[in-house]
Amino acid sequence: MTASSTSGAAEQLTVDGACMDRALELAARGIALASPNPMVGAVLVRGGAVVGEGFHTYEGLRHAEVVALEAAGKAAHGATAYVTLEPCCHTGRTGPCTQALIAAGVARVVAAMSDPNPAVAGRGFQQLRAAGIEVTTGVREAETQRLNEAFARWIVSRKPFVTLKSALTLDGRIAAHEGRPIPITGAESLREGQRLRHQADAILTGIGTVLADNPRMTDRSGGPRRRKLMRVVVDSRLRIPLGSALVKSADHDLTVFTLQPETSPKFRALLRAGAEVIRGRPANGRVDLRSMLRELGRRQILSVQVEAGAALNGALLEGRLVDKVVLFYSPRIMGTRGVPVAAMSAKWFARAPMLTNLELQKYGRDFAVEGYLRDVYRTR
Repeated sequence: MTASSTSGAAEQLTVDGACMDRALELAARGIALASPNPMVGAVLVRGGAVVGEGFHTYEGLRHAEVVALEAAGKAAHGATAYVTLEPCCHTGRTGPCTQALIAAGVARVVAAMSDPNPAVAGRGFQQLRAAGIEVTTGVREAETQRLNEAFARWIVSRKPFVTLKSALTLDGRIAAHEGRPIPITGAESLREGQRLRHQADAILTGIGTVLADNPRMTDRSGGPRRRKLMRVVVDSRLRIPLGSALVKSADHDLTVFTLQPETSPKFRALLRAGAEVIRGRPANGRVDLRSMLRELGRRQILSVQVEAGAALNGALLEGRLVDKVVLFYSPRIMGTRGVPVAAMSAKWFARAPMLTNLELQKYGRDFAVEGYLRDVYRTR
């Protein structure tokens, strides 16, 4: 390879990266608007100029590539299409995007990642190449995989992607054993927590947190949502107060999993209050959490953010039901009278998995640790 060809290849990589960055920005506009579909952005470039852009929302129906093609019109012929996800090659709610790209005369397609959907999974690329279109893959792959990790988990397993999020002191305490609830982290961490909550389809907590804190568990980020944030409570004995903030604000967005019979007065009262009550499967006298997550997945809940106490956190971790952990640490120490982040069995630590792909971020006086317990792109 000559020096000029090497320089040309490096320049093309730079251009491809910059154009894919823009496609990722567009894809992120589908946060809370695309689920249960993936978030996808597309950019059409011809002669060094952007001629069309698009991103997908579920209600908008059209896929990002089609939106970009319509914006470009005849300028799409001979253009390069930058798309964050492999173009679909099957007919679902819309026709295949591969055929739309071929018909428009696109010369090259640059995709960040292959589609984890078994109905696509490389077939889209095959169709494009068979039509004579040059295909490049893997540009900004890691960033795009992270954006659609919930979709990847759900489309293969039909289970939601579970993120355990908590605020705690340096010694791992999330609350005091007694007394009124007190904030642990600062305003910057709280805002980031709301941003993370906005990205989720559902927020999950246990009855202990409801009784101790009386939370509302709402999305206060201010961002648009296609569906209301589903608020889910695990309450085996149905102790949730009818006067709690959750029940009083229920508007077909509160789901309570319990073991109590449908004939119980509390069960019926919650239904009248606008909550959904589901009789879950029992496991050691409590709601079976694995079965509960399967039920949420059946309802097209792709992502669940856990904001709970030590008991539920521990049960989810020990059951290996958590995919990702986000812990916001305050630079304070509470001491032995504090509640730990998770109640675990004595044998847990010896077999506890290590978090991978660790990232640290600072939020005002606090810092956050983020890591993964499962690689959804390798675990099937």
